[in-house]
Amino acid sequence: MNERAIAFDCAGSPLVGIFHPAAGTVARHGVVIVVGGGPQYRVGGHRQLVLWARRLAAAGHPVLRFDYRGMGDSHGDFRGFEDVDDDIRMAIDRFCIEAPGVGEVVLWGECDAAAAMLFYAYRDARVKGLVLLNPWARTEAGQAKTVLRHYYLNRLMQPSFWRKLLSLRFNPLASLRSAMALVSKTRSAAGGAGKGAGAAATDALPRDMSLPDKLFAGYSRFRGPVMLVISGRDIIAREFDDLAAGSQDWQRVMAEKPTTRHDVKEADHTFSSAVQRDQVISCGLAWLGGLKRD
Repeated sequence: MNERAIAFDCAGSPLVGIFHPAAGTVARHGVVIVVGGGPQYRVGGHRQLVLWARRLAAAGHPVLRFDYRGMGDSHGDFRGFEDVDDDIRMAIDRFCIEAPGVGEVVLWGECDAAAAMLFYAYRDARVKGLVLLNPWARTEAGQAKTVLRHYYLNRLMQPSFWRKLLSLRFNPLASLRSAMALVSKTRSAAGGAGKGAGAAATDALPRDMSLPDKLFAGYSRFRGPVMLVISGRDIIAREFDDLAAGSQDWQRVMAEKPTTRHDVKEADHTFSSAVQRDQVISCGLAWLGGLKRD
């Protein structure tokens, strides 16, 4: 489908990407895929970013997927997901050159890429929508709380736990010590519920703001629609869910904002099976098709 490699500059470092032109009639919205989920590059886990990009382009949505500085084939030093605003901005600039007829951009990303998109999107008027897959919201306290809720309590309900206990193959004291350590972390570790105070709406978020607060600030300040995709078998997804469920501010903003949520119950963090991957792209295409021009 005439996809091609491109290179563009970011603060003196060449970035490498793949541009997928739309097949046939060009849709209203193009997609810039931001890579996340750890130290990955533009192909994505299980080649999902390649496959999703081709499906999107075949449906008329031009796509750019690219490598951050210091990742994949791009030059420079990787700066971490909290400091890639320039990388995203330059990718959107180049996307608009490659697809001049598309003035409205949707950012699509998983895990820490979803977080990076929230930090950036509200400051770029070209970004009209976000697709957030299992957003990264980890704090030490949040992780401990999620493990307690979704592992230890659920484990008590499983017959295999009681069989192991009755067969003396389980050390209850060791597990109790582990659980108490997690309880201690939930009480003492930093990480708020996400109120996002302390930065003007047009400014970059402060570096010393906690991750939950930065996520909330970015989410609440972004004016466009959001598609949220949550895996049913993923601890990172559970951490984000617990963060949002435990905050009235999050609940209010998610109810006010045009947010479309899809739960892929059997999916792992990276939607590793073809069935899970197809569920995500089918939801994405339907959501994109329903967006209105700003």
